[in-house]
Amino acid sequence: MKKFNLKELIILISVVVGGIILDQVTKAIVVANMTVGQSIPLIPGFLHLTYIENDGMAFGLFDTLPGRIIFMSVSTLAIIGIGVYLFGFCKEGLLLKIGLALIVSGGIGNMIDRIFRYNVVDMIDFRGIWVYVFNGADAFVCVGAGIIVLALIIELIKNKKSEDKNADK
Repeated sequence: MKKFNLKELIILISVVVGGIILDQVTKAIVVANMTVGQSIPLIPGFLHLTYIENDGMAFGLFDTLPGRIIFMSVSTLAIIGIGVYLFGFCKEGLLLKIGLALIVSGGIGNMIDRIFRYNVVDMIDFRGIWVYVFNGADAFVCVGAGIIVLALIIELIKNKKSEDKNADK
């Protein structure tokens, strides 16, 4: 098991817990104040707040009961696996860890919906960019994946510079 310094541990726990809270609060506000299918233009023609309920995973896939059970089981294992790696074994830099923490946060946020609401509440609707409506948890997973890619690119560049420097000696 890897030891964290206290500051890093606080940052990562804050990312996970803060993301879950932000996701669940925004979903609760939408559920309490909107009806399914209702859309409120924030920037007309571009950004709308549109309340939909997604019975499956991304883009409504696996919306049958057997599909949901399989998807929820695989998702739970993935969340646990990433969390164990993040808090137990990951020796990489803070940027990569923040990406992993965002993915865990988003996974837990949507899993809470699947367990307690039997569907996922989506509300962020960028029109003209794509036709899919998503939520904060989805955004955390995507941003987390992007941060991981960025961290890996930075690491590759550092390694290449180190190799070039050693080759010049």
